[in-house]
Amino acid sequence: METEKFSVIDLETHQTKSTKDSHINGELTVIWRDWDKIIKNPKMIYVNTVNPGEIKGPHLHTKRTSYFYCLEGKMTLIIRDKDDTYHEIETNHLESKLICVSNGIGAAIINPSSNPTKILVLADIAWKPNDDEMKNLTFDNYDLEKWIQK
Repeated sequence: METEKFSVIDLETHQTKSTKDSHINGELTVIWRDWDKIIKNPKMIYVNTVNPGEIKGPHLHTKRTSYFYCLEGKMTLIIRDKDDTYHEIETNHLESKLICVSNGIGAAIINPSSNPTKILVLADIAWKPNDDEMKNLTFDNYDLEKWIQK
Protein backbone atom coordinates (compact mmCIF):
# COMPACT_ATOMS: atom_id res chain seq x y z
CA MET A 1 0.00 0.00 0.00
CA GLU A 2 1.39 3.37 -0.94
CA THR A 3 0.14 6.92 -1.27
CA GLU A 4 1.99 10.16 -1.65
CA LYS A 5 2.03 10.76 2.12
CA PHE A 6 2.27 7.32 3.72
CA SER A 7 3.23 3.82 2.73
CA VAL A 8 3.43 0.28 4.05
CA ILE A 9 6.58 -1.51 2.93
CA ASP A 10 6.99 -5.29 3.02
CA LEU A 11 10.49 -5.80 4.39
CA GLU A 12 13.08 -8.31 3.28
CA THR A 13 13.41 -11.28 5.62
CA HIS A 14 15.86 -14.16 5.66
CA GLN A 15 15.84 -17.37 7.66
CA THR A 16 18.91 -17.87 9.81
CA LYS A 17 20.53 -21.25 10.34
CA SER A 18 22.48 -22.95 13.11
CA THR A 19 26.22 -23.17 12.59
CA LYS A 20 26.18 -26.69 14.06
CA ASP A 21 23.67 -28.50 11.88
CA SER A 22 22.07 -25.83 9.65
CA HIS A 23 18.59 -26.10 11.19
CA ILE A 24 16.57 -22.90 11.00
CA ASN A 25 17.03 -21.03 14.28
CA GLY A 26 15.32 -17.75 13.55
CA GLU A 27 14.92 -14.90 11.14
CA LEU A 28 16.64 -11.67 10.15
CA THR A 29 14.56 -8.70 8.97
CA VAL A 30 16.26 -5.87 7.11
CA ILE A 31 14.93 -2.51 8.34
CA TRP A 32 17.48 -0.17 6.72
CA ARG A 33 20.67 -0.33 4.69
CA ASP A 34 22.49 2.74 3.47
CA TRP A 35 22.07 1.64 -0.13
CA ASP A 36 18.34 0.86 0.08
CA LYS A 37 16.11 3.62 -1.17
CA ILE A 38 13.49 3.03 1.53
CA ILE A 39 14.71 5.54 4.14
CA LYS A 40 16.88 8.49 3.25
CA ASN A 41 19.62 8.86 5.85
CA PRO A 42 17.89 8.31 9.19
CA LYS A 43 19.02 10.86 11.75
CA MET A 44 17.29 9.32 14.75
CA ILE A 45 16.41 5.76 15.80
CA TYR A 46 14.46 5.00 18.98
CA VAL A 47 12.07 2.53 20.59
CA ASN A 48 8.58 3.79 21.41
CA THR A 49 6.68 1.76 24.01
CA VAL A 50 2.88 1.98 24.10
CA ASN A 51 1.18 0.61 27.20
CA PRO A 52 -1.81 -1.75 26.86
CA GLY A 53 -4.98 -0.02 25.71
CA GLU A 54 -3.25 3.33 25.22
CA ILE A 55 -3.27 5.83 22.35
CA LYS A 56 -0.28 8.03 21.47
CA GLY A 57 -1.36 11.03 19.45
CA PRO A 58 -2.90 12.01 17.26
CA HIS A 59 -0.26 14.46 16.18
CA LEU A 60 1.79 15.41 13.16
CA HIS A 61 5.37 16.42 12.55
CA THR A 62 5.85 19.52 10.45
CA LYS A 63 9.34 18.58 9.22
CA ARG A 64 10.02 14.96 10.14
CA THR A 65 9.09 11.79 8.26
CA SER A 66 8.84 8.75 10.55
CA TYR A 67 9.07 5.01 9.90
CA PHE A 68 7.46 2.50 12.29
CA TYR A 69 8.29 -1.18 12.77
CA CYS A 70 6.53 -3.26 15.44
CA LEU A 71 9.18 -5.09 17.48
CA GLU A 72 6.90 -6.62 20.11
CA GLY A 73 3.13 -6.86 20.45
CA LYS A 74 0.46 -5.27 18.26
CA MET A 75 -0.05 -1.78 16.94
CA THR A 76 -2.65 0.04 14.94
CA LEU A 77 -1.70 3.23 13.13
CA ILE A 78 -4.52 5.59 12.26
CA ILE A 79 -3.38 8.01 9.57
CA ARG A 80 -5.41 11.02 8.42
CA ASP A 81 -4.32 12.24 5.02
CA LYS A 82 -4.70 15.78 3.69
CA ASP A 83 -8.13 14.90 2.23
CA ASP A 84 -9.35 14.01 5.77
CA THR A 85 -9.52 10.34 4.82
CA TYR A 86 -8.59 7.94 7.62
CA HIS A 87 -6.45 4.88 6.97
CA GLU A 88 -6.26 2.04 9.51
CA ILE A 89 -3.08 -0.02 9.42
CA GLU A 90 -2.81 -2.98 11.76
CA THR A 91 0.42 -4.90 12.26
CA ASN A 92 2.26 -6.92 14.86
CA HIS A 93 5.71 -8.30 15.64
CA LEU A 94 5.13 -11.34 13.43
CA GLU A 95 4.74 -9.23 10.27
CA SER A 96 7.69 -7.64 8.50
CA LYS A 97 6.05 -4.30 7.69
CA LEU A 98 7.56 -0.83 7.79
CA ILE A 99 5.04 2.00 7.87
CA CYS A 100 6.14 5.42 6.66
CA VAL A 101 4.27 8.59 7.67
CA SER A 102 5.42 11.72 5.86
CA ASN A 103 5.73 15.11 7.50
CA GLY A 104 2.50 17.09 7.65
CA ILE A 105 0.34 13.95 7.97
CA GLY A 106 -1.58 13.29 11.19
CA ALA A 107 -1.29 9.92 12.90
CA ALA A 108 -2.11 8.09 16.13
CA ILE A 109 -0.48 4.91 17.42
CA ILE A 110 -2.77 2.55 19.31
CA ASN A 111 -1.94 -0.55 21.32
CA PRO A 112 -5.15 -2.59 21.08
CA SER A 113 -3.74 -5.47 23.14
CA SER A 114 -3.37 -6.30 26.82
CA ASN A 115 0.45 -6.32 26.69
CA PRO A 116 2.96 -3.51 26.08
CA THR A 117 3.92 -2.84 22.47
CA LYS A 118 7.43 -1.84 21.43
CA ILE A 119 7.91 0.02 18.16
CA LEU A 120 11.19 0.78 16.45
CA VAL A 121 11.02 4.30 14.99
CA LEU A 122 13.42 5.73 12.45
CA ALA A 123 13.22 9.41 11.54
CA ASP A 124 14.87 11.56 8.91
CA ILE A 125 15.24 14.48 11.35
CA ALA A 126 16.39 14.11 14.97
CA TRP A 127 14.07 15.34 17.71
CA LYS A 128 15.31 18.15 19.94
CA PRO A 129 13.62 19.30 23.16
CA ASN A 130 11.48 22.39 22.61
CA ASP A 131 11.86 22.34 18.83
CA ASP A 132 8.09 22.88 18.40
CA GLU A 133 8.08 20.58 15.38
CA MET A 134 5.22 18.37 16.62
CA LYS A 135 1.61 19.59 16.55
CA ASN A 136 -1.09 17.86 18.60
CA LEU A 137 -4.31 17.11 16.73
CA THR A 138 -7.81 15.87 17.41
CA PHE A 139 -9.47 13.32 15.19
CA ASP A 140 -12.96 14.59 16.06
CA ASN A 141 -14.73 12.62 13.33
CA TYR A 142 -12.95 9.32 14.09
CA ASP A 143 -13.53 6.94 17.02
CA LEU A 144 -10.03 6.04 18.26
CA GLU A 145 -11.53 4.27 21.27
CA LYS A 146 -13.03 1.52 19.10
CA TRP A 147 -9.57 -0.14 19.06
CA ILE A 148 -9.32 -0.35 22.84
CA GLN A 149 -10.42 -3.60 24.52
CA LYS A 150 -12.91 -2.99 27.31
